[in-house]
Amino acid sequence: MMATRPAGQRPPLLEICIDDAEGVEAVVRAGADRIELCGALGLGGLTPSAALVAQAVASGVPVHAMVRPRDGDFRYDPADVALATDEIRRMVGQGVAAVVVGAMGDDRSLDLDLLARWRDAAKDVAIVLHRAVDLVADPVAAVEAVAAIGYDHILTSGGAPTAEQGADVIARMVAAARGRLSIIAGSGVSAKNVAALIARTGVDAVHASASIREPWTDPRIVEMGFAVGPRRRTSTEKIIALRHAIGEE
Repeated sequence: MMATRPAGQRPPLLEICIDDAEGVEAVVRAGADRIELCGALGLGGLTPSAALVAQAVASGVPVHAMVRPRDGDFRYDPADVALATDEIRRMVGQGVAAVVVGAMGDDRSLDLDLLARWRDAAKDVAIVLHRAVDLVADPVAAVEAVAAIGYDHILTSGGAPTAEQGADVIARMVAAARGRLSIIAGSGVSAKNVAALIARTGVDAVHASASIREPWTDPRIVEMGFAVGPRRRTSTEKIIALRHAIGEE
């Protein structure tokens, strides 16, 4: 079933996730609407450095900054929580447009108490629930709970490995949101599938890495543990292709 969008409504926002200074430059050149700023995208995205946050904010493109103190799951101990809370406050002070967080309990449910505390720590800055929501038992039901504690956005693949595979669930999440928050479709989004994904889900924002992967010139980089795979680089051309596929000029 295809979702419908009101006539004359602007195309969904294009958010590009990046993890380095080169990525900031690519987003500026290509004209994406928003940056999701991370460190270590090869690990799913961790908290970026303060210097990278400052550079991204200075670009003039709205920045949603990841706050994820370590890789792996989203069940955090007190030390993780304290560190993440401090990072949220520091990023707010640096002028980010939003912080991106996620936390879970022990039973495939969100840790709503902690998420509410992080909502308070973010003060007047927007706050995003990231793809931790894709690990919960019922992502659609989670929308109501997340809206109730004042979140502004949810980034999701609909509980599937890619947004294309989870499109039907994403559409149900959009319906459950009822305009109270924005549902952002992410994971595996490309110029080839983005128009159909938007039509199927009715999302008002999409999220992509728009990246290419290149081998390291020295094969020992991976062997020695300095990287977990090929180098990921943000592609200006892929961002432009996404903009055209969405319908932006």
